[in-house]
Order: sequence, then structure tokens, then C-alpha cells
Amino acid sequence: MIKKVKCPGSATIINAIATGFGSAFGIGLNIECEAKSIDSGIKCSNDVGASTELMDLCVNKVFDKYFIDKEDFGLEIKTHSTLPMASGLSSSSASSNAIVAISSKIISEEFDLAPLSDLDIINLAIDASIEAGVTITGSFDDATASYFGGVVVTDNRNREFLIKEKMDDYKILVYMPNFHAKSGDSDVNRMKVMAPLVETAFDFARNKDYFKALNLNGLIYASALGFDSAIAIDAIQAGAIASGLSGTGSSFVAVCEDNVIDDIKNAWSSLEGRVIETNVDNEGCVFL
Repeated sequence: MIKKVKCPGSATIINAIATGFGSAFGIGLNIECEAKSIDSGIKCSNDVGASTELMDLCVNKVFDKYFIDKEDFGLEIKTHSTLPMASGLSSSSASSNAIVAISSKIISEEFDLAPLSDLDIINLAIDASIEAGVTITGSFDDATASYFGGVVVTDNRNREFLIKEKMDDYKILVYMPNFHAKSGDSDVNRMKVMAPLVETAFDFARNKDYFKALNLNGLIYASALGFDSAIAIDAIQAGAIASGLSGTGSSFVAVCEDNVIDDIKNAWSSLEGRVIETNVDNEGCVFL
């Protein structure tokens, strides 16, 4: 049996590290995952040369959930990505969502068992990400924006939705510098010092004023983490509706209309790195 699924990444509106409350929206850069049943064991590989620890953990958690013995049944998992790794665009959430979802689908069909619910899949994926050390808060906001698409506002500590809805269809520009920043390596204490300001930004998100929230959150976290906030300000000056640091970096995102794409690219043209053009994703995880 062979199955394929794709899960999008997400961009940050509110980074949850400072307060435990977050917000994110799906973007059109994806992790595609192909899985096939094999006689025994778990074999994982990816096209970016990254460690397969998270992949292995995700599959093992599904096996454990279904009480499947790896000596009697196995899965081979391969992922292909258009989503930059370690860039603040939820690559870990997208990967873990895809792997748990596809593992659950194959096992449930192979053994005629009930499939896992959406939230079961998300929670197993988050548990694996925490165990692998690739997330600080559990990233319920990133995980759910990836899985469902659209925009979410969440209580990450309790893994609860405050808002979950479709997002208007905007163009998204992503500035990717020539370096990476892993979430698990970030200075948590430095970010938590900014909690009172992040709470103000979160109030905007809770009231569905997502772009003010994104702008303010981006400035706060860029300052705390040592990124150049002028990158976001230049995009806004060039016509972006909103712009800011995504996650704990290293990428910046700009939300815009079609007619200012070239202006924003020009504003970022002197920066070292690359600019990726994509869009809002409202589909989330989809089997292919």
C-alpha cells in the first residue's frame, strides 16, 4: 500500500514563546510525504539531508498508539520539501503532521482500524516534536495552521483554539537569509522578558486584527533575538500590508497585494539571501 500527503508550512502572527498564546496562518510551501507498507521496521529518509529523528519518533508514536509490532509490519517514509528548514516557517510541524497522518491512514486501512482524529494526529505530532527538541512551546499554533490551513489563534499550553478560520487570499513574500535559526536553540529567557509587549500584540490577534498583530510581534521578537527589524519596515514602506519575523527566524514574511510584489522585492534586493513568492494556504494537509 502506498499513500501520499502534503502539509503546508505556516507563518507567524504571534510567537507563543513569551506568553504561551500564539497565532499563525498557512502558507503555500509544503512538505510532501510518501509512505508504503513493508514487511517490518521503520525506514525514514528526506531530501534535505536532515536527521530522521523526528520522522522516526512520529512513526513510532503511531505504531504505539495502535499497538502495532514493528516485527510484524513496517513503513517506509520519504519526504520532499519546498519549505525551507530551520527558518521559522513551521517545517517541523508540517513534517510531523504529514508523517503522523500518513502513518495513521496506512495502518488503519491495513488493519481495518478506526483512523485517528485530526486532533489525535496533531497531538501525536506535537508530542514527537517536543521529544525531538525542535519546539519550545509545543507549537500548537504552527501545527494547527499547518494541518487545517487558514489562520488560528491558540492557547498553546492547553492546546486549545481561540479562533480557527479561513484567511483572505493574499500573496506572501518570504525573505530567506543565508543562515538558519533553530527554534530549540533560541534564548527563551530573553523572549519572555518581552511578554508584556507580546500580550499587547496578542490582543490584536484575538480581536482578528491579524496584520497589526503580525507587525508588532515581528518588531518585538526581531529586537529580542537580534534580527534587523528594518527588513520588515522596508517591506511595509514598499507597500506590504504587514511584515515581520516568522517564528524565531531567520525568515521574514510580507503579506501583500499583487501590485506591490515587485516593489517589496526591490526593497529587499540588497539583502543577502533569496526571496520566495507564495500565497496563503487555506487547505491544510491534503492526501494526494
